Amino acid sequence: MSVTTRVAAIQMNSGADVAANLALADKLLGDAAADGCVLAVLPENFALMPVRGRDKAKHAEEPDAGPIQAFLCDASQRHGLWIVAGSLPLVSPAIDAERVFGACPVYDNDGCARAIYRKIHLFDVDLKDGEESYRESRSMYPGDDVVTVDTPCGRVGLSICYDLRFPELFRQLVDAGATIFTVPAAFTATTGAAHWHILLRARAIENLAYVIAPGQYGEHPDGRSTYGHSLICDPWGRILAEQETGDCHVAADIDPQLPQQLRGDFPVLANRRLQ
Repeated sequence: MSVTTRVAAIQMNSGADVAANLALADKLLGDAAADGCVLAVLPENFALMPVRGRDKAKHAEEPDAGPIQAFLCDASQRHGLWIVAGSLPLVSPAIDAERVFGACPVYDNDGCARAIYRKIHLFDVDLKDGEESYRESRSMYPGDDVVTVDTPCGRVGLSICYDLRFPELFRQLVDAGATIFTVPAAFTATTGAAHWHILLRARAIENLAYVIAPGQYGEHPDGRSTYGHSLICDPWGRILAEQETGDCHVAADIDPQLPQQLRGDFPVLANRRLQ
């Protein structure tokens, strides 16, 4: 009989006050731990949603150093949680000192950093006939590396928000052994309403993997409105838990053995011919 583990997606409405954001994150992580979760995933930009994208550079940290990462190290120990830390600003190469990496570090329940993923795909998009325009490349620097990390729930493949639209990344994560995808996001209300559920369920179904997708929701200091609808999806594309709005944790029990079982029973990945 398979043993399930409980996981959480943390939904937030982050602003420009880092201390306030971290206090809220700590409260929600504590709620997840009290609910029996062993792993929790924070949303993209959980520590900072600034008025201007370039303001992220003022808070950029070196890997394994700085107050945001110190908070994550401490919180993971106090709450006894593995934390997939959404995204936070890390310093980028000196030639791009005003741009940051959007980075997702992973901490185990002893407070040890186990991995860092740097967002590969940057959101440079115009919406609604130019009424909404986003240029992450003005304030962010793209990463290059596909990253997985072993956790008590299985091997996790890391992604951030706009990465969701690039299925080739998720195929590479599967090839690296991932059975769970984490997709911390700050999807716009416009694109979220159109594509959030469809894309998340598609990534789960085509790869026979769990998806944990925490989101930002509501209005933010830069004028952006984000979609929320944080959810957890199983490898058959079924939504196990979802919350439309509000500061909360969304929790579900997952079976770490189910992805491999389904991949054996329904061998779509083994039947691939184009690599």
